[in-house]
Amino acid sequence: MKAHVYVTLKSSVLDPQGQTIQNALRKIGFTGVAAVRQGKYFVLSLADELTSDTAGAEVERIAREVLTNPVIEEFTYRIEE
Repeated sequence: MKAHVYVTLKSSVLDPQGQTIQNALRKIGFTGVAAVRQGKYFVLSLADELTSDTAGAEVERIAREVLTNPVIEEFTYRIEE
């Protein structure tokens, strides 16, 4: 199994890197992009013996305690069999 974890800044947190990317896109002609939010992406290879429920709980704990700063970031994940 693999877990795909997506970490982004909370919507209430300013994203200067996203704004820089949006400005660069506009300068090179991509005027249809209204906003950019950047983030982090992780792929975790999980042990074969984990059940789906155990894998979900473990990935959620890893994301919450290790991969994100809960004050300014949020996460989503999906598990692939």
